[in-house]
Amino acid sequence: MRRMIAVLLMCFTTSVFAVSEGDMAPNFKLRNIETGKGETLRKYRGKVVYLDFWASWCGPCRTSLPLLNNLRAELKRKGFEVIAVNLDENLDDAKKFLKRFPVDYPVLLDPKGRLPKKYDLPGMPTSYLIDRKGRIQKIHVGFKETDLRDIRRQAIKLLRKK
Repeated sequence: MRRMIAVLLMCFTTSVFAVSEGDMAPNFKLRNIETGKGETLRKYRGKVVYLDFWASWCGPCRTSLPLLNNLRAELKRKGFEVIAVNLDENLDDAKKFLKRFPVDYPVLLDPKGRLPKKYDLPGMPTSYLIDRKGRIQKIHVGFKETDLRDIRRQAIKLLRKK
């Protein structure tokens, strides 16, 4: 419940950390849910990255995670990666969700919700399509199954740029 309130408050406040399309994506170091090791966004420089913020209580995430898994499988060899940042305070909630909706891409943990402040998340889920140089090219708020067509098209366009 605290997490939902915090995300809602973020929706109605402005931040000096707000990012926009064209900005460099703020780097971070978060723990991987599977390996327990810290990972940074910088590690993925040179790839097109779809950075997806989600939580177990997020209804649209039930749709987005499996579809993004399929997109990643399709485009991974071309240099595309999905990175999911889980915002659940309780690790067990995230693990239960992932058992039901498994993914093959990295899932990183931010139980204290520090990264959403850096990105000034406007809602849940929110995703950032980041080019090979680390610049945010598109910001997607919410998710419907029909959004995947545009996300795919935008990712392919970025993958074609070297």
